Amino acid sequence: MSLAPFVQIVARGKGRARSMTLDEAQQAMTLILQGQAAPEAVGALLMVMRLRGETAEEIAGFTAALRAHVQGKLTQADLDWPSYAAGRSRGAPLFLLAARLVGQAGYTISMHGWNSHQSVTASVRDALALAGPHVRYTPLEALSPAAFSLLKLRDTFGLRSCFNTVLRMWNPSGAPATVQGVFHPSYRSLQAQAAEMLGQRDLSIIKGGGGEFERHPGKAIQVFGLRDGAHIEASAPPILDATRRLHEVDHKVDLRGLWRGTVNDPFAVATVTGTAALALWTLKAAPDFAAAQDMADDLWATRHQQESLSA
Repeated sequence: MSLAPFVQIVARGKGRARSMTLDEAQQAMTLILQGQAAPEAVGALLMVMRLRGETAEEIAGFTAALRAHVQGKLTQADLDWPSYAAGRSRGAPLFLLAARLVGQAGYTISMHGWNSHQSVTASVRDALALAGPHVRYTPLEALSPAAFSLLKLRDTFGLRSCFNTVLRMWNPSGAPATVQGVFHPSYRSLQAQAAEMLGQRDLSIIKGGGGEFERHPGKAIQVFGLRDGAHIEASAPPILDATRRLHEVDHKVDLRGLWRGTVNDPFAVATVTGTAALALWTLKAAPDFAAAQDMADDLWATRHQQESLSA
């Protein structure tokens, strides 16, 4: 079977084209991942969808195909934490320290990803040693070469495709809870709808720094997602009074020094604890944002008592 029927569905022309159903999208992405689709057809399908905007059914179908294509490679974790942001607007990956705090609370985290255009300062992979023993990071190119090739089509198109969203939805370890960061706010609701179709029950999505799950501590954060399978939209209040950007170009953060306590940076610390609090709330470790923030603050204050930073 070729991809042509699915390209025809989305690109027939005004008044005749329509979006794919979940089943159609799953069939189309299965063909793509199995290498049975012509590259020209793949490009046509993804770019038409980008032009008119993907639907929750299409994202859910693509994600279901990816999940079926890559099975059994990862042990189930408590929390799925995708990391697929580009580096143009990124600073130090403070969310890695947030994940470390969540790990210190007794949870396992499956982090997976690939990050383009990362500077040395923003590099996620260079800082993975700081994420702690409870965070397992799997590079996309090792987890699924086929998915990696699809993501890299951005270099050919010069544009992102909906596959960026699919990777955030993937949850390859089958974790019962997941956190997601997006760059464009409109995707928060779209991803929550797709997650419901896929049977996800506990999910938090925020507009995060550079598209990562990393909150700004000086702003109220809108959280979209699911709790026990029901849609939610809640607002986490600011942690401190700050009007600066989350990542200032001329402000470098020493992650190792921050963890050790040799660097004094209240804004960075609040970013770490605030992000950890949202993840803990997603895991139902605390009943509300205030209790989750108190828990994250306590974990930060006692971090050296629970584990020592390896040299």
